[in-house]
Amino acid sequence: MYWIIWPVCLAACLIGSICGLGGGVIIKPALDLFGSMDVAQVSFLSGCTVLAMALYSVLRARAKGTLSAEAKVDTSVAVGAVVGGLAGKQLFSALSAAFPYPRIVGCSQAAALFAVCLFTIAYTVVKDRREIHGRRLSGWLPGCAVGVGLGAVSAFLGIGGGPLNIVAMTFFFAMASKDAVQASLYIILYSQTAATVMALATQDLSGIDPVLLVGMVAFGIAGAAGGRTINRRLSNATVDRLFIGLLVAIMAITVANFLGFAAM
Repeated sequence: MYWIIWPVCLAACLIGSICGLGGGVIIKPALDLFGSMDVAQVSFLSGCTVLAMALYSVLRARAKGTLSAEAKVDTSVAVGAVVGGLAGKQLFSALSAAFPYPRIVGCSQAAALFAVCLFTIAYTVVKDRREIHGRRLSGWLPGCAVGVGLGAVSAFLGIGGGPLNIVAMTFFFAMASKDAVQASLYIILYSQTAATVMALATQDLSGIDPVLLVGMVAFGIAGAAGGRTINRRLSNATVDRLFIGLLVAIMAITVANFLGFAAM
């Protein structure tokens, strides 16, 4: 199983780092598709991998002096995402406790992720064709409010939040695609840290394979390193096209997962 899951993490974090998706939006549905672990374990493993990838990307950018010029905006959204992330994890725990069958929670996550991807694709396509201009919100309160929403949805889905982060940063703060990618990874670092701490404090993770976890984290960091190098060489238009293609693939996996959970 290791040599199936680890390459998935490498590829997911490589592509996710290029597009600002964080990797979790690929890892989570891919692990669900294998069906070898329960929903809570998959969410935790995916979250840890995404956290490692985001931490590497942000620290590397800081060391190189290439962090976003929109630091105040990024930080306000990130702080809000922490609060939202905790709320999202609480919602996930509440649903898991309310429904004795994991398939119900799995179906809910799959359906919600499909809707997120569909909305993101629609916005990405329409914003260029109709020249939708960002709102350029300013101030800590609006940034935190946006972050709360992003953090809650991403933590519930266990994906890190990449697709919605990109949309939010381009629409609410008028960022170009590549700037939004960097901001997304910064936000993911905050929200995923909170979600991981919450999971460690509230969930029974005794069934987690430590070798699998360490390998996923290591391959996630390797993917982040490669993705960051590639991202610098691509145009905003190329990043957008790769972003859309990736979301279409994720939607296909999500449909398969939904049908699989429904048939359990």
